[in-house]
Amino acid sequence: MTERIHNFNPGPAALPLSVLEKVQAEMLNFRDSGMSILEISHRSDLFGEVLASARNRARRLFNLPDNYRVLFIQGGASLQFAMAPMNFLGTGDRADYINTGTWATKAFEQATLLGKNVRYAASSEDQSFSCIPTKADIDTGARYVHITSNNTIRGTQWRTYPDTGGIPLVCDMCSDMLSRPVPVEKFGLIYAGAQKNLGPAGLTLVIIREDMLLWNPDAVMPTLMRYKTYSDHYSMYNTPPCFGIYVAEKVMAWLEEDIGGLEAMASLNAAKAERLYGALDATDFYQGTAAEADRSLMNVTFRLRHRDLEAIFIKEALAAGLGGLKGHKSVGGCRASLYNATGMDAVESLVAFMKNFEKRMG
Repeated sequence: MTERIHNFNPGPAALPLSVLEKVQAEMLNFRDSGMSILEISHRSDLFGEVLASARNRARRLFNLPDNYRVLFIQGGASLQFAMAPMNFLGTGDRADYINTGTWATKAFEQATLLGKNVRYAASSEDQSFSCIPTKADIDTGARYVHITSNNTIRGTQWRTYPDTGGIPLVCDMCSDMLSRPVPVEKFGLIYAGAQKNLGPAGLTLVIIREDMLLWNPDAVMPTLMRYKTYSDHYSMYNTPPCFGIYVAEKVMAWLEEDIGGLEAMASLNAAKAERLYGALDATDFYQGTAAEADRSLMNVTFRLRHRDLEAIFIKEALAAGLGGLKGHKSVGGCRASLYNATGMDAVESLVAFMKNFEKRMG
């Protein structure tokens, strides 16, 4: 196949074509330096400009108050499952977690592995994680409440964030980062691996409330596990993920300058999801798996009425230029990820394929 396909992969996922073209154009000679972005020093003025621009664009897109810091960290979001409790929970401190599926469960497991005092304030496990819990028993003495804002595997999403009575939210926002405006003041920590909506795997964007950098100052932990290390050293205590930051800066420029910001992006994402869910709901040949009220705008999960047709559907879709539609191995079925860079043209092509497949196989 010589042409690009419509990319519905759950991550690493689609990047804006215009960003990829700019990266391609600069790959051998970045800003007339005679070197690739992959070769320049992270201590150079050239990279310093990239880093500053990426930080400033994140601040503008999120409309961050002055008391929030933007950090760029290696290791992926899974590392944050351990970093958050290590940084925020000292002796006698406790935290609440809300369990909405695989990644929320993994975050909880890492906290317990570290011996931290955590508990589930709510869980939708008894409903196979097909929905977001409607109520949570929040401990008024909890240091923070951890949530996963969007659940890639089960296809659910927090449409509105839980009321925690002023306790800061710590949020794994991997799969809907920069897809919509966020009421930042509710959050003490937001973290996201870049590979869904921001850039290549290997970079994690972290937004942290300034006072939380000092919540557990006497804790014994590796230097690179402490958020304050990254804050104090401008995310450059060690060599940062330079290429990931470079691509992320270009993606955020695309969001700012081409799309028009997060409100505009949210409208586009809602329209894409509405179109695809409408096609699912128009027939019983396809069956959505998430509760309607909690359906994700990023990951549309569904099954076929005849399960034996799912592998054929996925294979034929790929042959038709529609990639990444296989559901997660833990649940099976199908999944279309509608991240920012996956456009309405891709959704329309998928809907047309679905109708044709049903006509032939139904």
